[in-house]
Amino acid sequence: MTIQQMEGLFSMQTEIFIMNIGIASEKSGLPSKTIRYYEDIGLLRPARTDNGYRDYSVADIHRLRFLQRSRSLGFSVDECRQLLSLYQDKDRESADVKSIAEAKLREIDRKLAELVGLRGLLHHLVEHCHGDERPDCPIIDELAGEGMVQ
Repeated sequence: MTIQQMEGLFSMQTEIFIMNIGIASEKSGLPSKTIRYYEDIGLLRPARTDNGYRDYSVADIHRLRFLQRSRSLGFSVDECRQLLSLYQDKDRESADVKSIAEAKLREIDRKLAELVGLRGLLHHLVEHCHGDERPDCPIIDELAGEGMVQ
């Protein structure tokens, strides 16, 4: 049996599921490029074969899924690094995790308020644009810095 045939097979001797990057990508839902990036920045350290190929374990896939879910909630790479460290620390205090999540919520609330303001301004401009054959347009005037809102 070749190494390629053995990739992704359960190893009875080591009791770990060894996967190549393609299988790890499929199992984690992350592109191979992202997995390599996470390795480059130290978020993941897969084992290497004698010839340099990456071997991903079940634990690596759990870490990748954790990172994928963290990123989908808007956490930055640095925040993911902190959360991953807390995830791996069984003596962690939930207050530390909550603090990171609360900070993210405050950031999201700030961004939402900013978006609501932008939406209001754009809605106001659209309401005042005639949208006909005339060349004058409050939207263009605002973008050029000559508009109603200064």
